[in-house]
Amino acid sequence: MKNLFLSAAIVLGTLTSFASTSPITTTSLKTISVQDEYTEVKLEEVPVAITDALKKAYPTAVLAKAFKNANSEYKLEVTVGDKTGNLFANADGTWIKK
Repeated sequence: MKNLFLSAAIVLGTLTSFASTSPITTTSLKTISVQDEYTEVKLEEVPVAITDALKKAYPTAVLAKAFKNANSEYKLEVTVGDKTGNLFANADGTWIKK
């Protein structure tokens, strides 16, 4: 019986010596945001087609700021009630999803 316990202890001892730990790896995540260059324009410079489309889609919206990029796309900062958000539109008043 002693031999059985002794052999079991020896077997378990050798098995644990072969056990290895896996190295800890750290994963890093890099976020790259691509943003078009928009420059601020006066609210009077926003095309009528865009302001009409804004009034039609969001009747209670207030246009706070407007920005324009090289492709004549407009970024509009709009306030509806207590919420503020951005809308994107072409010069002809069609909405762009970004």
